[in-house]
Amino acid sequence: MEDFCENRNSEVSNRFDNFQDAVQLAGQQNGWFTEENIMHAIRQWALLLTEDNLTQWLSKYVLPKDSKPKTIGIIMAGNIPLVGFHDFLCVLLSGNSVLAKLSSNDKTLMPFIAEHIMQLEPTLKDRISFTEGRLEDFDAIIATGSNNTSRYFEYYFGKRPNIIRKNRNSVAILTGHETQEQLLALGEDVFRYFGLGCRNVSKIFVPKGYAFEPFFNAFFSYKDTINHHKYANNYDYNKAVYLMSDFKILYNGFLILKEDESFSSPIATLFYSHYDSEDALRQKLEGQMEFIQCVVSNGKYANDVPFGETQKPRLNDYADGVDTMDFLLRI
Repeated sequence: MEDFCENRNSEVSNRFDNFQDAVQLAGQQNGWFTEENIMHAIRQWALLLTEDNLTQWLSKYVLPKDSKPKTIGIIMAGNIPLVGFHDFLCVLLSGNSVLAKLSSNDKTLMPFIAEHIMQLEPTLKDRISFTEGRLEDFDAIIATGSNNTSRYFEYYFGKRPNIIRKNRNSVAILTGHETQEQLLALGEDVFRYFGLGCRNVSKIFVPKGYAFEPFFNAFFSYKDTINHHKYANNYDYNKAVYLMSDFKILYNGFLILKEDESFSSPIATLFYSHYDSEDALRQKLEGQMEFIQCVVSNGKYANDVPFGETQKPRLNDYADGVDTMDFLLRI
């Protein structure tokens, strides 16, 4: 994968024609999957999947030897490219077998990557399968979806060992002392994948009296996002709705800022709230962590994510804070 990222546009790129075809097909099937965003996802996995990274990650676990694999059903989301790959990887490395149900929004990339992996390691061919129908004959389930689909998952899979994920969003805490470089990096957390991922920042907290001019100046670098027609349609629609409803909003031609207590903002919109005391805000957020995937800040708190890093998770950054490997090894 790393070779493809580096060489696909060079004179040796003909070695990767099938990879390029998969990227283009994924983009045709899902209009949000631009080539740039697909390549970003692939590149991040290529950087993570080194021997040193894998060894360090797995060193805390006792991996089984010669045990009979259990079949783990994975219901994958399709909001961003390869969003289910971490679950896929955990199942295989825990010595189990994957039975994956793909999202209709991302049904090309995972099978292609899986085929590539099976070519590198033929012994995995009997441990990887995909299904378009109802999941059956599995020992445990990992399901990712919305708050609505999670109720469906609980009903059908609640009696089996499971990890069932619901909606989460990421937030950023600004102090007003951020550099332009930090605000520019925050734009990556907001705009990457058009804000569709649970690790994308959808809400910011700012101190009372916060001046938004430096914020908008830094974000101007992402102005070309509006050239994507689906994003532009959402921007125009949400802006019209807010203006007709007499909501007070700020906008710059490609991003809408709306003061709102919710964590989950629509596409092309970033919610914000004011705070008086950061300590009080932190205490409030502590009681709402079941709804939050990441907290982005200048690094004052140990578990916070630095600006610009939300879409660069490490191997031990488990969704919803649930250790997937530990779950799989305890089944």
